[in-house]
Amino acid sequence: MRYSATLPRMLVALACCAALAVRADDIDVLDARLAASEEGLLLSADFAFDFSPRLSEAVANGVPLYFVVEFELTRPRWYWFDERAASRALQMRLSWHALSRHYRLSVGAVPERYMLQQNFATLEDALKVLKHVRNWLVVDRATNLSRSDYDAAVRMRLDTTLLPKPFQLSALTSRDLHLESPWKRFVLRPPQQLPAPVESREPKKELPR
Repeated sequence: MRYSATLPRMLVALACCAALAVRADDIDVLDARLAASEEGLLLSADFAFDFSPRLSEAVANGVPLYFVVEFELTRPRWYWFDERAASRALQMRLSWHALSRHYRLSVGAVPERYMLQQNFATLEDALKVLKHVRNWLVVDRATNLSRSDYDAAVRMRLDTTLLPKPFQLSALTSRDLHLESPWKRFVLRPPQQLPAPVESREPKKELPR
């Protein structure tokens, strides 16, 4: 009787611990949307997460943190593997500069160099910008999209492989150094293309002189 009464409590406790482990330091994708432009399809997305004290301390001590936003666009095919139409990655480097005493956020497409750099007086101001991606070109205009539906997906994660070696080892056992979102998936329905104008084959009439 004692075993049967203790077992349910243990199961409940383990379930609670597992739920906390899953939710700890997660990134939520609040919104993701695509907009057409002259260059192609632009992605805008909003993320939400809590910065742990350990991450804040690491940045303040000169350890740069690398965040990666990943985007994928695929077309489901029932007769074969899904077709991957586009795959992009955006890297954001958050660092602290002791001499100028400001935080710097460097943004650029992987593996290209950083194209945009901004300085912030506080960590909170830098995180406000880091959590919002705006007008990121993810599908080039030259990409040939069919008229069928596509599956779009986006996520954000902290790239622990770019941390210094001691932090990489600590990340294997500590949740304080883990930040990652699940894939946010939505359907893209490309607009129907207008038919090309039909050239008339009737002989042209001469204008009266």
